[in-house]
Formats: sequence, structure tokens, C-alpha cells
Amino acid sequence: MLAGCAGHTPAPRGEVQGAPTTAAELAQSDANRMATLAMQDNLESLYRLMDKLYRRNPAEWRKSGTASREQAIEQMRAAIAQRQSWAPLQGRRDIAAMGLALAPEFAGDRVAAFIHATADMIITAHGGKTEFFLLDGVDAQHLYNAARNVETAVWLLAQRRNAQGQPLLLADEMGPQGRNLSFEREFGKIIARLDLLANFTTERYRRAAISYVHGIVGGSFLQFLPVR
Repeated sequence: MLAGCAGHTPAPRGEVQGAPTTAAELAQSDANRMATLAMQDNLESLYRLMDKLYRRNPAEWRKSGTASREQAIEQMRAAIAQRQSWAPLQGRRDIAAMGLALAPEFAGDRVAAFIHATADMIITAHGGKTEFFLLDGVDAQHLYNAARNVETAVWLLAQRRNAQGQPLLLADEMGPQGRNLSFEREFGKIIARLDLLANFTTERYRRAAISYVHGIVGGSFLQFLPVR
């Protein structure tokens, strides 16, 4: 039995992948780069959630007028990348759009509306940008608020019902056949990234102030003394 255990190796689960180096990185600080990567990962998480929600709610992508689930996702990617408004959201953006997408009476493609509104809210919290350079900054409180907005949206998605008493969208599932909590995990990643960036931003400004004081106080002690 021990020999069998020793010979067992875990299945490969991939490896960390670094992004390719680009010329634009020369105009980015470490904080800028961290914010850019976090934004990219959060948007990719939303696209994964969109695909998973469409698979569990196929009637939604058919409302989009596209020929397939894949086309609906690509259409949404383009709209978010170009910061285009989403017609079914009636010109609403940010948290107003999230409120409409999660309203029981909303009759359009709820998956597309929810993903577009959430992405727009997150980008707005980052000052309307998806890439960050030396002159750019982010507001830690806005990032913190964005994380709480995602938490609220996940709760509403699980609790609200339509006129027929059914969930607005089928997502996580717990039943006799097993547990599927993959939606919760993906949403959790988005929340964690936003919270980490908010904390990092606050800490960065605090440490900069402390370093400045160190320079003033330490300056009088860190001087060469005469030896003759």
C-alpha cells in the first residue's frame, strides 16, 4: 500500500503564466502593473461567468439575436472593450445598470445585461480605465465599494425570484446530485482582487508618507562626522 501511495503523482493543473513584456510597461510602475493585471483577470472572470451562466440558462443568449452562445460572448467582449453602452440597459451605466439587470421585471438577455453592468461598474471604480500608467491613480474607497457591489449582486442573484417564483438566473446548485459552487468561487476571485488592490493602494500611500518622515528624521542622524 505504501509503495502504491509513493508512486502516485498528482494530476497536472497547469502552471503560472507570465504576461509577455511590452513597450507600454516602461511607462508603468509596479502599482500600475498590478492594477492592470487585476483588471484583466477580473474581466476574464466575468467572461467565464457569462459562459457558465449561458450554459445553465440557454434561453438568455437566444434573446441576444446571435446565432450561438460563443457569438453572444464575443459581442459582449467587444462592447466592454470599447466601453459601449448596452441597448437593453436603456442607457444606464454602473450601479444603475446593475439594478436594472437584476430587476425581476427585466425581460431582455439578463446574462448579457448583468455581465455588462458589472464590468462597467468595476471599470468605473478604476476611474474609467482598464490600463494604468505613471500618471494614473485609483481610489481605494471606490475599489472597496466595487467589491461590496459584487457581493450584493451575488446575493441578489441567489435570492430574487421572477413573477413565476423562479430564480432570476440559475447559478450555483446544491442538491441530491451534488454541489456546483463554481459560480461562487469565480465571483469570490473578483471580490478578493478588488479588496487586495484597495488595501494595497491605501498601504502604498501610507508607506510613502512614512518614508518621507523617515527621510526627514533620519537625515540629521545619517551624516558623516569629522575625524580630524
